Amino acid sequence: MTAGGSRISRPENRLVRRGFGDPEAAVRRLAAPALAGLADDPVLLDALGATADPDLALLGLARLLEALGEGERHVLRDTLTTAKPLRDRLLGVLGASAALGDHLATHPRDWHALDTFELHDIHPGTDDFRRELEQRVRANDGAPADALRAAYRRCLLTIAARDLSGTTDLEQTAAELADLAGATLRTALEIAAEQEPEAADACRLAVIGMGKCGGRELNYVSDVDVIFVAEPREGVDEQRALRAATRLASAMMRLCSDTTREGTIWPVDANLRPEGRNGPLVRTLASHVAYYQRWAKTWEFQALLKARPVAGDTELGHAYLAALDPMVWQATERENFVADVQRMRRRVVEAIPAGELDRQLKLGPGGLRDVEFSVQLLQLVHGRTDPALRSGNTLAALRALSAGGYVGRADAASLDAAYRFLRSLEHRIQLFRLRRTHLMPTDPADLRRLARSLTTMINDDTRADPVAALEREWKRHALEVRRLHEKLFYRPLLAAVASLSAGEALTPGTPAMSPRAAEARLQALGFADPPAALRHLMALAAGVSRKAAIQRTLLPVMLAWFSDSADPDAGLLGFRQVSDALGRTPWYLRLLRDESEAAEGLARVLSAGRLAPDLLLRAPEAVAMLGDPQGLVPRGRTALEQEVRAAVGRAPNAAQGVAAARSVRRRELFRTATADLLGRLGDDPAQALEAAAAALTDLNAATLAGALAACTAEWEQQHGEAFPTAVAVIAMGRFGGRELGYGSDADVLFVHEPLPGTEQDATAAARWVCNELRTLLAAPATEPALLVDADLRPEGRQGPLVRTLGSYRAYYARWSHVWESQALLRAEPVAGDAELGERFRELIDPLRYPLGGVPEGDLLEIRRIKARVESERLPRGADPTTHTKIGRGGLADVEWTVQLLQLQHGHEVPGLRTTRTRRALLAAAGAGLLDEEDAAVLDAAWVLASRVRSAVMLVRGRAGDSFPNEPRELAGVARYLGYGEGHSGELVDDYRRTTRRARAVVERLFYG
Repeated sequence: MTAGGSRISRPENRLVRRGFGDPEAAVRRLAAPALAGLADDPVLLDALGATADPDLALLGLARLLEALGEGERHVLRDTLTTAKPLRDRLLGVLGASAALGDHLATHPRDWHALDTFELHDIHPGTDDFRRELEQRVRANDGAPADALRAAYRRCLLTIAARDLSGTTDLEQTAAELADLAGATLRTALEIAAEQEPEAADACRLAVIGMGKCGGRELNYVSDVDVIFVAEPREGVDEQRALRAATRLASAMMRLCSDTTREGTIWPVDANLRPEGRNGPLVRTLASHVAYYQRWAKTWEFQALLKARPVAGDTELGHAYLAALDPMVWQATERENFVADVQRMRRRVVEAIPAGELDRQLKLGPGGLRDVEFSVQLLQLVHGRTDPALRSGNTLAALRALSAGGYVGRADAASLDAAYRFLRSLEHRIQLFRLRRTHLMPTDPADLRRLARSLTTMINDDTRADPVAALEREWKRHALEVRRLHEKLFYRPLLAAVASLSAGEALTPGTPAMSPRAAEARLQALGFADPPAALRHLMALAAGVSRKAAIQRTLLPVMLAWFSDSADPDAGLLGFRQVSDALGRTPWYLRLLRDESEAAEGLARVLSAGRLAPDLLLRAPEAVAMLGDPQGLVPRGRTALEQEVRAAVGRAPNAAQGVAAARSVRRRELFRTATADLLGRLGDDPAQALEAAAAALTDLNAATLAGALAACTAEWEQQHGEAFPTAVAVIAMGRFGGRELGYGSDADVLFVHEPLPGTEQDATAAARWVCNELRTLLAAPATEPALLVDADLRPEGRQGPLVRTLGSYRAYYARWSHVWESQALLRAEPVAGDAELGERFRELIDPLRYPLGGVPEGDLLEIRRIKARVESERLPRGADPTTHTKIGRGGLADVEWTVQLLQLQHGHEVPGLRTTRTRRALLAAAGAGLLDEEDAAVLDAAWVLASRVRSAVMLVRGRAGDSFPNEPRELAGVARYLGYGEGHSGELVDDYRRTTRRARAVVERLFYG
């Protein structure tokens, strides 16, 4: 024990100060005979302390010295103490890589690979690696596969040593790893040719490096992606040559991928070939060309950005590039380019397991894939006209994009630094065990070793807490990548439309871009009319005003949201129109700038369809509700009626009163539609559907109540006396069932009850008020019309518009048909005199829930009417399998089936006495009137058909019962229903499948 009371002896104390975590074990190792004389060498101890993991470095050094013979051991000890380059290289490797420490313990004489200083040793190329591999494989009498693995690891040892000692940077290290991979593939192919001489004589085979190997930016541990192309030698049949080439390629892959006594090198992955795993391993050049001309998808051309011949027949490899390279730069002209790009984005996001999201260096937000995707997409868009951008290397391509003015210099430098840091972090993680991984470790010791290995790249003080400093640096770079991922692609568009002096950038580091380049980028974003989009951008962002400056801040991210929609053109046009209307108000741009959720909501709504933007453009100030946390919560009927009645009460006449009610309705329609489009009405689709339907029902009811009050007051003003009758409005159909869609009419009945002694005048007064109400609600105006349909009244259009309660009683007692009883199943008082409405309900209950059910003759009549509707009412040319209202398994099928059960059993099953389809269906299943499985099938079809109708109205701005024919509109419907871009056909297939099952249930239950 020391005088200060420390329990650690002086040697151990010195080791702790140098960063050793287990000083006792380190003292024991330093005392071992193999390390004689090293324990007291402060230079060596300092060098160990400078490594990523001093304990690991010392362990590796001890194992290496113990594996050497006495003479060789003495040479290594002397060299370690006198030669700083070897000391830094060897200890750096041993402190960062347990796997390479294992290799040196198994092949101890390989330490000499680190003790050379020739120029080719400092910056070796493919030929240097190839000579080294070939020499060692030839000198080995054992299995060629084992010799190749040992030689590969010796070369890998030198790359890691240069990397860890700072002799090479990230870009050079990744290039050396790719060159070593190419040399290994060449050597393996030569060994395969020696093993299969007849195959080698029959064909010419070229190996095309893809991915990071092709781009000369390989990781320490990675699959090596390749494509094989072959041609027959002179006089050899093509099929025989292809079989021979396949044998050679397979043998080469096994030589690299199989696990032997010396382990494995890396998997050789040929799945990027045409047709992937399902396609032939080897094709002729003509076959490759034919595939890419006819069948290849956008991602396959994106993959070809990195294609590079790496082994085999060089002439054939270059012929492959010459044939396919022009197709790569025409990819953006393909019809489905944008949809494919969006699909690739989603594939990246969806590929991340939920538990790995926060640890992913490659696929996570702000990860390597964000950088690579941004750079490659910019290359595809602009490389067709600028050959300088056609590089397979990410960092080289980024430099070219910056030099060409497609990316700002400051942004390119930031992205370059972030990419280098993330790749270096990935390299250090893989180097430890030589295992393929892209996840940040969680073990504290692993994190500490990582942080110590990257101290020169961390812009923070790592002495106090290296792990915390590492994580701060990682998060900083990830955030920067996410920011630049958006900025790289969208912000330079604004430079093309800004009215600034030549060469002046909109923001620091943002380059100018020609209109032609800007249009190319807009087309790649999915804009169908790039010149028009460019004009909109010019109108929004040009100039030096404060408004234009804020727009230039907003537009890059707005364009990103527009491009992720089914109709970017509509989104940008709507944004310009709203901005033109509100641009002078002090709050509009401030709201969008300061409230990102409001800005995103506006972008999503404007590009999702026509209904919500049309409603917004009639009164753009409604955009303010996007910035209110409660702004998109539908208001209840009581609050709506109070507001409508107050607005009507202030109006001087019925026309202006109804106009005020329609204005409230327009605003609330926008609120509900926006909440629906943004997913604010519920996570479950059925729940969201019911919430929207309830909001629309309450809104129409409040509007009718206000319009009725306005027209009644108008009559009283004209006649100078009190209105002589009580009027009630009875909702029918989907209105009565609280199942309204955005395009639904308001089906109603009007009933009135004269005051004593006013019967004759009362009927005329009630007729005038109801007619005026319908006229004013449907009149052309800036506010959307509410069509009030009273055709379900007794005698239909031929009967009086409004009847007394007694007249209804007399009609139903004498003339009522079974279809009218069926229609009354949906009757629900919604406006006017509440007491009269309840009396009407009492009147019709025996009709719609008759004691003993309906007679057999009436059941047959209902079935006959339904069959006639199916055969006569379907619009000409409509597809019965996709017509949501009266098509197979659609709304009518489900509703008539449920209503038949209500008519038959409503008198005995209280749950069936409801105007709502889904509630009645649930009650019928609960009462055992149909199987729960059948009920679920009918419910699914009804919900889906209802949602499709709502989607059609939201997207097209007008009602429709069938799927749109226009592709963009169909894509918008699919988006609303939760189907991604390019999955519209899947939606239609799902709809047909769901309704086909429902129709089978209807055939059994309804028609018997």
